[in-house]
Amino acid sequence: MNGGLHARVRAVRPSWLRRAAPRIVRCSARGGGMTLAELMVALAVGLGIVLMAGRLLVLANGAYAAQVESSAVDDGGRVAIDVIRRAVHQAGSVDIDTFAGAAADVAPARLSGLDARTLARTTPGIADALPGAVNGSDVLAVRFPGAGAGPAGDGSVVDCAGFPVAAGEEGWSIFYVARNADGEAELRCKYRGAAHWSADAVVSGVDGFQVLYGVDTDDPPDGVANRYVNAAAVAALDDALAGSSEVEFNRRTHWKRVVAVRVGLLLHGSRATRSDPGNSRHDLLGAGYAQAADADDSGSSVDEARMSPDLRRRERRLFTFTVALPGPPS
Repeated sequence: MNGGLHARVRAVRPSWLRRAAPRIVRCSARGGGMTLAELMVALAVGLGIVLMAGRLLVLANGAYAAQVESSAVDDGGRVAIDVIRRAVHQAGSVDIDTFAGAAADVAPARLSGLDARTLARTTPGIADALPGAVNGSDVLAVRFPGAGAGPAGDGSVVDCAGFPVAAGEEGWSIFYVARNADGEAELRCKYRGAAHWSADAVVSGVDGFQVLYGVDTDDPPDGVANRYVNAAAVAALDDALAGSSEVEFNRRTHWKRVVAVRVGLLLHGSRATRSDPGNSRHDLLGAGYAQAADADDSGSSVDEARMSPDLRRRERRLFTFTVALPGPPS
């Protein structure tokens, strides 16, 4: 009887109630996560992405550092060019009231120099020059008259350190290369102060500093350089004046025939930023001069292959320029 009752109950149960009956779904255990092989592949791909991102970051940082060093070297070169050019121009300046006087004719030459030498900071002028110049670097010395009354003048004439020189005084701007306390080579400006001589750095990171002098050998002079020679060659031209009095030597010296100065300055950055060491040879005054002067002016070329590994990987720039001395007023 109970069986019949149950059958009748199932028969009268509505269809919607039958459809709402819960269903039990059995899930496979494999659909619940990743296998070990899949996990290893995902880790490998992620690690590759991280390594690529790190590599890109290193490359970007290296490129940025190289750009910063390149800009710093360019800025240093521009500063050095401006200071040297201004000093050489001042060597050609004259006092209009006295330029044709006898005193000007027998005064020492405004320009002078030395090959492959360096200087002490406090010795007068270019006296007591020292050997051991950095890569055969030269010395360029410029003398010039002051302008304006008073102890500081009118400010229109300054030495390479920026100090004004008054009328009636003689200013000095001397350029040479020496190493600082850290062993870094720097182009220095030597000047005469109120009480003593001193020198300050113009730019650091100097590989070489070379100077040629354009000499007007025509008679009478026409103000155009016929030859560009180093300081030793100018001194050799003056050998014929040996035995002359100081007045006669000052009147006839070939240093007074110098009408232009050509400068080669090689600079490097403060840290290694190049991926590969350099192997270039830098001819500071041009390849033609370097080949002709290879025997007696070795400082005219600087070979990176002879440098330390750290220096070979630094940014490097060569600056070569010529400054013409202003002619006397007509």
